[in-house]
Amino acid sequence: MGKMTEERKAGSFAEGRDRANVTLIGMPAAGKSTVGVLLAKRLGYAFVDVDLVIQEQENRLLKEIIADEGMDGFMAVENRVNASLDVQKSVIAPGGSVIYGEEAMEHLKSIGLVVYLKISFEELLKRLGDVVDRGVVLKEGMTLQDLYEERISYFEKYADITVDEEGKNLGQVVDELRGLLEQRLGLLQGE
Repeated sequence: MGKMTEERKAGSFAEGRDRANVTLIGMPAAGKSTVGVLLAKRLGYAFVDVDLVIQEQENRLLKEIIADEGMDGFMAVENRVNASLDVQKSVIAPGGSVIYGEEAMEHLKSIGLVVYLKISFEELLKRLGDVVDRGVVLKEGMTLQDLYEERISYFEKYADITVDEEGKNLGQVVDELRGLLEQRLGLLQGE
């Protein structure tokens, strides 16, 4: 494990604030990009949309990578790109399937906090119209509910903080998350 992971274990993560990134995980439509941009503005951080980083590094759209290499090939690319991110003071929004990449998740945890933006399945269905073009790739025979249930255990496994979006708009989610970061890490105190 890296130095930052050891510092976190020792409880001194807040001392390494210059590398204190925040990674948002959750289902498509959970608002990772929207919450990420708003949170980054409020923290004075950069915002990193990892899907865009992947497209830039691969010089292809995500759907082209999936068409050319299949879902497993795409997830290998996603794992590699997330595992090699080298950013500081950033809010990172990876794709929903990043949780399947063990190297990626270990790296993201080593460079900051991982926040799970939790939405109910019912809310996911309501919001899905907004992400249809980006698509949710399902394995053959798998339903969206199957995918949702499969991913919950991964989100919970990797999350340092969970923010339940039930009954909140995305602005309220950002406010709650900023408060949790201040409370748990002293991230913004004295800045």
